[in-house]
Amino acid sequence: MTSLSHASGQSRRDALTGLADSEAVRGALDIWRAEATDGKAAPVHALLIGLGRFDAVNLAYGEAAGDGALVEVARRILHFAADELADGEWLAARLGGGKFALVAREAMSRERWQWLGEALGEALAAPIATLDRSGTVRLWPRIALLRVLPGERADHVVDRLAGTLAQAHDRPGARIAWADRTRSPAGIRAAEIEADLLTAIDHGEIEIVFQPQYDMADDRVVGAEALARWNHPRIGQIGAGALFAIAERAEHVAHLSRHIAEKALAAARVWSRDVRLSINVTPADLASPNFAHDFASLLDASGFAAARLTLEITEQVLLGDLERCAATLATLKSRGIHIALDDFGGGFCNFRYLKLLPLDTLKLDRSMIDGIEQDERDRAVLRAIVALARALDLAVVAEGIETEAQRAIAHSEGCAVYQGFLRSAPLSPAAFLKVARLPA
Repeated sequence: MTSLSHASGQSRRDALTGLADSEAVRGALDIWRAEATDGKAAPVHALLIGLGRFDAVNLAYGEAAGDGALVEVARRILHFAADELADGEWLAARLGGGKFALVAREAMSRERWQWLGEALGEALAAPIATLDRSGTVRLWPRIALLRVLPGERADHVVDRLAGTLAQAHDRPGARIAWADRTRSPAGIRAAEIEADLLTAIDHGEIEIVFQPQYDMADDRVVGAEALARWNHPRIGQIGAGALFAIAERAEHVAHLSRHIAEKALAAARVWSRDVRLSINVTPADLASPNFAHDFASLLDASGFAAARLTLEITEQVLLGDLERCAATLATLKSRGIHIALDDFGGGFCNFRYLKLLPLDTLKLDRSMIDGIEQDERDRAVLRAIVALARALDLAVVAEGIETEAQRAIAHSEGCAVYQGFLRSAPLSPAAFLKVARLPA
């Protein structure tokens, strides 16, 4: 399913990050408590994040850098939740300062909620570029977890989380703490899950799903973004973001990335010639000096036409040597491959990327879409970005379209293509063939 804030048209938002605010969290918890009858509703889980070292960022780099770091943290939380909580309802919020909350109504074990907390903590601890790109900062997140008790009021949930988080800050090295004072689930050691991942790759257990992309004008399927999923026997479904985090710890990102590309290209060979495939490129991919040559060889062996392929990159990919990344992407573009800058608007919107990179497409971050129905300023920002893209002869793809009103506004402002839960969640290869009306 989707974010509760999107689904309900929630307008209570944090001015800096665009996330929901503390009142929206309490509202969601109260709604779920009222809807819970006879244990038929899925259980509710909640976590509270506190960012250590945040004050030091403001002192060292200035408040603008601190604000930029908070915006990036919000973006990572949104992407993590959208990827990992696809089977339930969820709401991400900023409660003020360096505190964030994530609440979810989804059937899952305590072990899975703890693992999700640990994985989110790792994602937030990754380096964040400063606003002027003069360096990177690292934040130390601590996370309090709980499973909401039947009939428990929202204020009590928030108070329990806050008390547990305060205690966690007093325990050096402790990232995760449960608010119910019981011992944390044994879970799975990092080394175990890393070994499981290598086995899963070798046995072909990493699944590929496709997020359909639609033409704004006539809702025709024009492409799909390939995403990875792993159904771990104990944790459950693991999305692409956490999957690559595991692979990075095991130093097998290149192995996983190649595996995903091979499976996606093989599945797309039967698509009609007017349907495009998009594949994400990781930082480890572009860090390899042989990536352009190796990927071109992989593409040639697949038989899939280069002109129908788009490689998507994010700002995180570009934190290294931007000029070298640009040269690698230019080599791939010379083969006919399209290049898209993903999540545009969700980070610092560094316009230097638009000058140096051989781009064909801007993919707007879902935060650029959230709010355009109610806030004229949000719509004005969207209009300005589309105008910039048009001036640079770049196509614009809108991500995270969840309502018909969002689609209509994005279309009227000049976005050419969209993807989002309005039309479809990610689909299996066979299901995508049916949606795209392609031969099985």
